[in-house]
Amino acid sequence: MTKEEYKEKLTWLKSIPKTWAVKPLLSVSKERSVKSSTGELLSVYLDRGVIRASDGNLGTHAPSETMDNYQSIEPGDFVLNNQQAWRGSVGVAFEYGIISPAYLVLRLSEELDSRYSNYLFRSRPIVDQFMLASQGVGTIQRQIHAPSFKNVLTIVPPLETQKSIAAFLDERTKAIDELVAKKEHLIVLLSERRQSLVAKIITKGLDPKAQMKYSGMDWLGSIPATWKIRRFKYIFNRIQRPIFEDDEIITAFRDGVVTLRRNRREEGFTFAFKEIGYQGVNKGDLVIHGMDGFAGAIGVSDSRGKATPVYSVCMPKSDQASSKYFAYLLRVLALNGYIASLSRGIRERSTEFKWDVIGNLRVVLPEYEMQEKIASYLDVELDKNTKASELIMSQIQQLKEYRSSLIYSVVIGKIKI
Repeated sequence: MTKEEYKEKLTWLKSIPKTWAVKPLLSVSKERSVKSSTGELLSVYLDRGVIRASDGNLGTHAPSETMDNYQSIEPGDFVLNNQQAWRGSVGVAFEYGIISPAYLVLRLSEELDSRYSNYLFRSRPIVDQFMLASQGVGTIQRQIHAPSFKNVLTIVPPLETQKSIAAFLDERTKAIDELVAKKEHLIVLLSERRQSLVAKIITKGLDPKAQMKYSGMDWLGSIPATWKIRRFKYIFNRIQRPIFEDDEIITAFRDGVVTLRRNRREEGFTFAFKEIGYQGVNKGDLVIHGMDGFAGAIGVSDSRGKATPVYSVCMPKSDQASSKYFAYLLRVLALNGYIASLSRGIRERSTEFKWDVIGNLRVVLPEYEMQEKIASYLDVELDKNTKASELIMSQIQQLKEYRSSLIYSVVIGKIKI
């Protein structure tokens, strides 16, 4: 949005209750920075505010090797991630600790209740102003500095009203958050059921009464008596297709989808200036990612295109092997950790899964008709699973939007409590 559009959003100031004050942020806060290297490590999360670093996923929040320049934090301090405040990565601290020097810290005056302030400063009316006050040319990293706060306005109801608002929102948001957590747990259960179903059907078949035999592999256990065990290289060939001028990039994603990169996203990928070693991929080819195959980046391509040499592009040696069935089977081996145990690690969160390893895998080989039936059955069942997950995720998004709308309406006085 442009600055003009954000300024237009500040019309909410005209409709707050008459007994409420509107004040510059710097009139009800003061910048503070006190060095300290001891204490509970805190961090600011976009969706959670100020929390203990140990309670979150460190990732980009990982502490520096030295904490000599870290800052002390006290209950009631308002903390902003100076590069992500425009997105809402701010919050009020409720315990003592230390925090990265990359954050801005403001001591709030006694005019502001801490719990009310935490809702207020993380709500859309104020976050919009942080966006307006931030500077930068990118869409991710936009800097905000303390002098910019002179243009940020905040809402200051009577102190008792602030406490009432905080108590009201504590109760309402807790109920919403608990409902969201339950729905998120349902998604986890659906994911677990999905993996369990695929693993069972792909290795045991569709007939629960089928006569079984020991496979000779501890990880696999028993299999239907009519199924065989073969090395993958005797069932599939690795092929090197030529590329054509209009071929687009094919990518194997970790959820098993193999498609044109543009069908998903293009940010975050590295593009080669010279297409040395690229290979053609036909629709229907079994594609195995040599670096991310261990995490499930294996599937049947839905498009014609080209892929880097890090991929193994495979075709059945005969019409007695179904690429779709073996894509399911290899993903089972990936998600249960078996592929990772065979692969050679070369970088964090990845392993090397090349053709010499793939080709020597011992895999089950059902009759072709059974392969097709299993693949078709799983297609239908997993589609139901996916649709159920998508419905729940949509409900979660609606709940989160309602939560934000509720907070917004209450902190500007639109909803009387």
